[in-house]
Amino acid sequence: MPVLSVIVPFHNVEKYIGPCLDSIAAQTQAELEVICVDDGSADGGPAVVESILAQDPRITLIRQDNHGVGHARNVGVRHAGGAYLAFVDGDDVVPRDAFDRLVSSLEDTGSDLACGNVMRLYRNLLVPSWAHREAFARPAKRTHITRHPLLIRDRMLWNKVYRRSFWDRLGLSFPERMYEDQPVAMAAHIGARTVDVLAKVVYHWRHRDEPDASITQRRLEPGNLRDRLLSVLQTADLLACGAPKLKPDFDRDTLDIDMAVAVEALAEMGGSADPGLVDLAVRYLDGVSREAWQSLPFEQRLLVHLLHERRLDELAGVHAQAGDGRLRPRIGSAGLLRKRWYGRHPSMPGHLSEVSGELALQTRLVGLDWKDGVLHGSGRVAVGRFDVAELRRVRVRTYLQERVTGDVVPLSDEESLPVWESVEQEDGGRLPEHAFPFRFAFDPGTLSRAQLARHGHWDLRVQLRGHGLRLDGRVAGPRWLPPLMPVPRRKSGVWLVPARNAKGAWGVRLRTADAVIGDYRVDGGELLFSGEMSDVGDGEPVLRLQRRSDGEEMYFPVALAGQDFHARVPLADIDERVGHESWWEVVIDQGTAIRPLVRTRQRAVATVDERRFLIDRGEDGCLLLAER
Repeated sequence: MPVLSVIVPFHNVEKYIGPCLDSIAAQTQAELEVICVDDGSADGGPAVVESILAQDPRITLIRQDNHGVGHARNVGVRHAGGAYLAFVDGDDVVPRDAFDRLVSSLEDTGSDLACGNVMRLYRNLLVPSWAHREAFARPAKRTHITRHPLLIRDRMLWNKVYRRSFWDRLGLSFPERMYEDQPVAMAAHIGARTVDVLAKVVYHWRHRDEPDASITQRRLEPGNLRDRLLSVLQTADLLACGAPKLKPDFDRDTLDIDMAVAVEALAEMGGSADPGLVDLAVRYLDGVSREAWQSLPFEQRLLVHLLHERRLDELAGVHAQAGDGRLRPRIGSAGLLRKRWYGRHPSMPGHLSEVSGELALQTRLVGLDWKDGVLHGSGRVAVGRFDVAELRRVRVRTYLQERVTGDVVPLSDEESLPVWESVEQEDGGRLPEHAFPFRFAFDPGTLSRAQLARHGHWDLRVQLRGHGLRLDGRVAGPRWLPPLMPVPRRKSGVWLVPARNAKGAWGVRLRTADAVIGDYRVDGGELLFSGEMSDVGDGEPVLRLQRRSDGEEMYFPVALAGQDFHARVPLADIDERVGHESWWEVVIDQGTAIRPLVRTRQRAVATVDERRFLIDRGEDGCLLLAER
């Protein structure tokens, strides 16, 4: 009898099923059987499985008409003979030692269930799964979801190994619909006597970017939404009966994720929406506590409230306003000793209107440049996406703050009145914004010798005060929009570099420079740049591009002529972006990494082979290459 039975349902994943099975076959836990259940594939996936099983007797193939993944998993369980069960989706990948770690943990502790950390797989890039990052930050043996409540987010099936006797004792089986894994995963967590939590990554969950690739990417289809809501209701009932103290945590996540999908889908359908779908959403929302409602941001809370009230035509209108930025409810306050803040909208009842915990600054730098050796800037600061007319006049203070020491250099402190303005967006459109304008000036002469010598990072910050409100935040702005970054200035041998990070937050970096880029441009699809190195050394330097998200590196030659250097990077040769944006830092590698300082004020945007690139200066003044 095999130690572990691995059940792999698959449907139309010809491109991925081979790597999936290869990763299972390569497991260090060799005493396993792999039960592949073809759920009526119309592509070449079954042929791929047959070619693999011909070389590996541990793999079997069961074929059926398309009944859905829940039915396929139930079929796989009925054929499984192992002492332990695991499930893998046919488009995902399992790290080589994953099953060995999970099974060994169960054999050591006697727990009913072992689960581990997860990474999302974007093409060839692995990033932490947001749903698992906190719950699996630290290992825990013989615990339980009631003692480790972050496991409420661990609602997936496939990062686990189950003791088969436990599975049978609970009588677990899958609903024959989509989103079938959530209620089973939660029933297992609640029904287990003890659970082992592994911090090690045991599963690579693939993000597929082809159209209509997965269930979650077809989330707005009525059938998909119905199955999703049924799964939510089943899980909510399970928690209400078996672990009621965990239900508020489940509701907070469900309101934020599943109800956001329901709002989007039903707002799109409007008055033509199937009443049965609305009934399912309302049934769930009827059981949500006020505490959980309050966890939603005001805008989403309003939309979910309209869904709960079945006001679908109004929901469609408000959803459209929110989508294009026109939903700007006014904020107001109440109370003397303990002032609370509320969003004002005619459709929102008072008991759901408080926004005290979500008020935060949204800032945008509008202009920045040197004048007579002083760095002058201007910007706007808003309070979230609210109309701030009731605040009237406030004080806006700007300052620089050094990250390590906390030293502060005051820049300005002035009264400001809110102004409506149409603000440019990165997609080329414009949105109305109600915000307080501000100006500031930074004289480098205010820095002491010690502050200059520390070569520190100074963040540009803004504080808004008035009417019992005091908010503080970094000055930021869309990375791909103006203003251009001013050129660096030198003082007492130290470069003062106005710069912003990949998220658009501004500051000043103090540094020295072993290499300086004096010019760059895009010509014929190539990034060309040149500059000067203070010490060319003995070896041949190379240009290294390093991706910030995962450390992936690419190398290109550097041509030297004395201390002058020249380099060219064919943009089409750069690895394609992963996710919304990829950021590459440009470093000259000469045995040690030299981060060349960009002295120019320009910023280049280029389209090469339908790929859009931005060439700019990074947070420490080096060359930064972005693709989106």
